[in-house]
Amino acid sequence: AANNALWTIAMVRMRSDPRTRVYVDRRTKEGMSNKEIHRCLKRYIVRELYPLILADLADSTPAS
Repeated sequence: AANNALWTIAMVRMRSDPRTRVYVDRRTKEGMSNKEIHRCLKRYIVRELYPLILADLADSTPAS
């Protein structure tokens, strides 16, 4: 489920986010395949979302 969500986020960003579009164009010119670009994008998305997930968990965990 998580991998599917990451793939969906990456695909939406590739279509609609100008920063991601520039990144994809640059990586394509560097000779990376679409598979490699997707892998890099998903890693970037995880690095962006992970702190948010941890913060949300910390807020929802009752204090001992």
